Amino acid sequence: MSKDYLNLSRAPDLKDKKGKILYRVFEILPGLFSWATLAGVFILSWLAPIAVAIFIIIFDLYWLLKVTYLSFHQIASFRQMKKNLKINWLEKLNQLENWQNVYHLIILPMYKEGIEVVRPSIQSLVDSEYPKEKMIVVLATEEGGGPKIQEMAEKIREEFGTIFFQFLVTFHPQGISGEVAGRGSNLAWAVSKAKELIDKLAIPHENIIVSGFDIDTRPYPQYFACLTYHYLTAKNPLKSSYQPIPVYNNNIWQAPAFSRVIATSGTFWQMMQQERPEQLVTYSSHSMPFTILEEVGYPSNLVSDDSRIFWKSYLAFDGDYRVVPLHYPVSMDAVLAKNFFQTLINQYKQQRRWAWGVENIPYLLYGFLKNKKISLFEKFRQGFIIFEGFCSWATAALLIFLLGWLPLILGGEKFNITLLSYNLPKLTSILMTLAMVGMLVSAIISFLLLPPRPKNYSKLKNLSMIFQWGLLPITLIFLGALPALESQTRLMLGKPLDFWVTEKTRR
Repeated sequence: MSKDYLNLSRAPDLKDKKGKILYRVFEILPGLFSWATLAGVFILSWLAPIAVAIFIIIFDLYWLLKVTYLSFHQIASFRQMKKNLKINWLEKLNQLENWQNVYHLIILPMYKEGIEVVRPSIQSLVDSEYPKEKMIVVLATEEGGGPKIQEMAEKIREEFGTIFFQFLVTFHPQGISGEVAGRGSNLAWAVSKAKELIDKLAIPHENIIVSGFDIDTRPYPQYFACLTYHYLTAKNPLKSSYQPIPVYNNNIWQAPAFSRVIATSGTFWQMMQQERPEQLVTYSSHSMPFTILEEVGYPSNLVSDDSRIFWKSYLAFDGDYRVVPLHYPVSMDAVLAKNFFQTLINQYKQQRRWAWGVENIPYLLYGFLKNKKISLFEKFRQGFIIFEGFCSWATAALLIFLLGWLPLILGGEKFNITLLSYNLPKLTSILMTLAMVGMLVSAIISFLLLPPRPKNYSKLKNLSMIFQWGLLPITLIFLGALPALESQTRLMLGKPLDFWVTEKTRR
């Protein structure tokens, strides 16, 4: 059966009218469900306040149980990460045969980032405890970055090029038909250029692991040794991606509190998912076999390339594809601009871009209809997980922190004299207070994850790293739910989001 659907990005890509209508329906579903949920709470708070009050109590109870469940996963993942950081992975590799045959192709797509961002990332590769003669580094530049970026890339190559087995600078042209300008198209171009070099060197493709890193990514010292070990011991290494835990420590002391909370929350979500590998999807900087990129092709026609490469591979191999959790960190940048207000805007835009991963819902649902080899149970399981995840992203914080009082406001006098009306605020307050155990766990672990405090910051800064978690309800609403709701609304209305490059600033 033809698998042309693997390369879809939007409904207009389909030539078949029925298929186009069906895909369009799938695009509408997430936004429709989220808006219907929020609107339904308003309307039913007026028409059926008792039913809504009961729903809110049940939802808050569900949220408490979910927070407790995820907190245990968070603690377990943190402990495993600390354990993995103490392991000498090179020593473990020496117990395996032929590990020296494995090469690492490290691709760093960049746009207009300065040398103060690029050089530390390359230096982290130099500092990594893995043979440099087994590393092929690709600095993937964009034509849109301008001539100064090309000059800077050449300067980096002159400085570091002789340290690695190969150091390649690629130049991604603008305006290629069918592409969406952004990380995905740049990375796909870099892979094609790297393949030309690899074929000349006659390196077997199954011996190459590709790491698609953001330009600010700095792997911890034994990342590549850890990755190689997992690759060589995985159950099905050529049908697996490999996911590290992103920690945003590069500039965590410089970033404002709301940016730190958002960044660290992202770390914690990835930590929790590492404890649930059946739900784990590739995110941001990750690694995969070169054979996957050769056989499946890296997506160049959409924004959410990091997660799409997983779903594309998953459908291509009829559900026989997974992500191996590494429980090992790479360090990245929290959002930081030249001033507070611009940082706030950039944080919203970054969250909106991440939430645009909702475009994978219609892609996956349509792919499930076309692929008859994946079991019905597996389709339902994966479909529910991705749909519930994105709809909760857009609605949960609003339901918990803003809409729980609606029955009291809109329910009228008849409802307000009931016992349920009297107890509703008390019950919700108790449940949400208990749910703060999750915030307490996050505060403690975030403090333990911190790099050493720079000398130019006082000890009072340490306290701000704890009290910043008081901002969590605000960030969940304004820098979580609202950008997610905007992304789903754009998808519903057929207004696609362009790739937006997060500004990288050093202070």
